[in-house]
Amino acid sequence: MKKRPFITLEQARQIAREVPTPFHVYDEAGIRANARRLKEAFAWNKGFREYFAVKATPNPYILKILKEEGCGCDCASYTELLLSEAVGITGHDVMFSSNVTPEQDMRKALEMGAYVNLDDATYVEFLENLCHGRLPETVCLRYNPGGSFCLSNTIMDMPRDAKYGMTEDQMAGAMNRLQRLGVKHFGLHAFLASNTTTNEYYPELASQLFHLSVRLRNATGAHISFINLSGGVGVDYRPEQPSCDIAVIGEGVRQRYEQILRPAGMGDVAIFTELGRFMLAPYGHLISTVIHQKHIYREYVGLDACAANLMRPAMYGAYHHITVLGKEDAILDHVYDVTGGLCENNDKFAIQRSLPRIEVGDMVAIHDTGAHGFSMGYNYNGKLRSAEVLLKEDGSFQLIRRTETPKDYFATFDCTEFAFGE
Repeated sequence: MKKRPFITLEQARQIAREVPTPFHVYDEAGIRANARRLKEAFAWNKGFREYFAVKATPNPYILKILKEEGCGCDCASYTELLLSEAVGITGHDVMFSSNVTPEQDMRKALEMGAYVNLDDATYVEFLENLCHGRLPETVCLRYNPGGSFCLSNTIMDMPRDAKYGMTEDQMAGAMNRLQRLGVKHFGLHAFLASNTTTNEYYPELASQLFHLSVRLRNATGAHISFINLSGGVGVDYRPEQPSCDIAVIGEGVRQRYEQILRPAGMGDVAIFTELGRFMLAPYGHLISTVIHQKHIYREYVGLDACAANLMRPAMYGAYHHITVLGKEDAILDHVYDVTGGLCENNDKFAIQRSLPRIEVGDMVAIHDTGAHGFSMGYNYNGKLRSAEVLLKEDGSFQLIRRTETPKDYFATFDCTEFAFGE
């Protein structure tokens, strides 16, 4: 299937007249439609809630759109909690899923009334000390089953190598202790594989967590009020990849729910999700301008963006599709390495990629950057973070984060000894 950008060359040029490239642009109409598809897929569950993973796209304008579509926030740090709070998302609309948690972060989550998702059994004592014995009524526990996680005899990931979560025995012990401390309700959470593009992942994860919840209820007498399937539902970064069908996924989870939980008398359990990539990745592009060409042993195209704007290709060797705007239907008869300007040889958005003929001045859209794109940016080589732009439903655009300046870069030097020019 051909991947087409949601923005045209004329729209990109219009934005660039006010917001120079590179910039990340987000598709409001696509974000809203996708959030509604997810909600409809799980409408069978009365308590369903999506807690958007803030780390994927930490921008208040994006969070506000998702709030309007009924989503909460999944936060992992003090700063993410502050961002959620600023948008008016607090209380049980926030899931605090943290690990190696500083005291300040946990205090803030408790102050906001967020659901607290404990990553380790030792955090029971940590929580008890912070709360002076007055713990929240509901506490969530994160599960790590160990071993490998398989689908259809294919190993998807290795939970035993992950730093997250606790064993089943540790969870049972934590539940017993937490009940003695006054906790009345529990949530369960697990994340077993990343960026899966199969419709079977969530139903299989749900099956494991549903069986776990029955065993833990039977062993401890604890009331399980929700099960958080976390993230892991992926997107088709490559044109030839299958894409997930969220309606099929939701139905698969429903079937496991009816087979496992309802016969066990647990038909009141709410289902939560904690999606970032699925919610936002396809609805963001990194827009960049070709500023250089080089002809040596390979043909190189140099962009004004670099790995500091999108680090996934450099860090993971991840594929991101590239469209030359205005040449969407042109023949792919040239082969290029598409690079940025960092002093690192892995600063490449594409290696030996078939593309149409490219000229200096062409604008490109790098696809699927709406999640883990801007948010993973950095300042190596003194590169400045790019702007973020919202392409609104009516076709207009709004700057939702300005481009960094050298003044921003130098602002954290706590001294008056040096003078920095613009």
